[in-house]
Amino acid sequence: MSEIKNPLEIYQLLPKTNCRECQLPTCLAFSAAVIKGEKRLADCPHLDPVVTAELAGKVVIKESGDQQREEHLESLRKQVSALDFPSSAERLGASLAGSRLAVKCLGRSFFVDPEGYVTSECHTHAGLTIPLLSYMIHSRGGEISGEWVSFRELRNGTSLSPLFAQRCEKPLKQLADTHTDLFEDLVSIFSGERTKNYFSSDISLILYPLPKIPVLISYWKPKDDMESVLHVFFDSTAENFLAIESIFELGVGLVMMFEKIVVKHHK
Repeated sequence: MSEIKNPLEIYQLLPKTNCRECQLPTCLAFSAAVIKGEKRLADCPHLDPVVTAELAGKVVIKESGDQQREEHLESLRKQVSALDFPSSAERLGASLAGSRLAVKCLGRSFFVDPEGYVTSECHTHAGLTIPLLSYMIHSRGGEISGEWVSFRELRNGTSLSPLFAQRCEKPLKQLADTHTDLFEDLVSIFSGERTKNYFSSDISLILYPLPKIPVLISYWKPKDDMESVLHVFFDSTAENFLAIESIFELGVGLVMMFEKIVVKHHK
C-alpha cells in the first residue's frame, strides 16, 4: 500500500466491531480521526503493532476542513472560468442571465459568473456550491432515466456507501423521527414534491438540488417493534452529470441545510 489518504482505506484494516477501546464510538469514526491527525493507527488495540509501524508513515494527514474546502473551490472556479457559458446552458439544463449562468437548485436560481463565483437570492452553502460547480464541469448532458437506485447501486458508489449511510441517511432519519413536519417543510421551502410512495414507503419526497440530479427521500414510519427506516435514492444516470464524490458531498450538504432549518424553525 502506498499513501493512505482516505478514511475508508483505514476502515478496511480495522476489525469493524465498534469496540470503543479507542475511545470513539465506531471504527468509521476512528478512521476519520486518523486521517485528521486526531488519532494514530496504534491507538487501535486490535491492529498488529508490526502493521501499524509499517503503515504509520504512509498516512497523509488532511489539512483543516475549511482550508481544504477553499482550495477545492478555487480549483473548481478556475475550471468553470474556462467553460463557454452559452454552449453549456442546454447541457446543464440552465439558462443565460447576461454574462452569468442561471441554474435552478432546490427551486431557487443560483447565478454563476464567468469567474466561477456563485450568488443567489438566498444564502449560498459550500455543501451546494461545490457540487454545483462540479456539475457544470463534469456533466455530459442528456436526459435522466426515471429509474431510482440507492447510492450503493450507482456505478462507483460501493466504496463510499457506508460513509454515505453514516453521514447522510442516518442523520436525516433522526431528523424525520424527531420532527414529523420535516417533509412538509422541505416541500414548501425547496419546491419539492410529494409523490407516490416508492418502495412501499409511508412518505416519498422528490427534491431537485441540481437540474438533472433529482433526489428521492423515502421514509418508513416505525411500526410495532420495528424502528423507522429512511433511504435516499438517485436517478440511475446521476454519474453522467456528477462524479460520485460530488454526489456524496451533495447528499451530506443537503442534510446540513435541513438541520439548520429544523434548528431555526424550532427556536
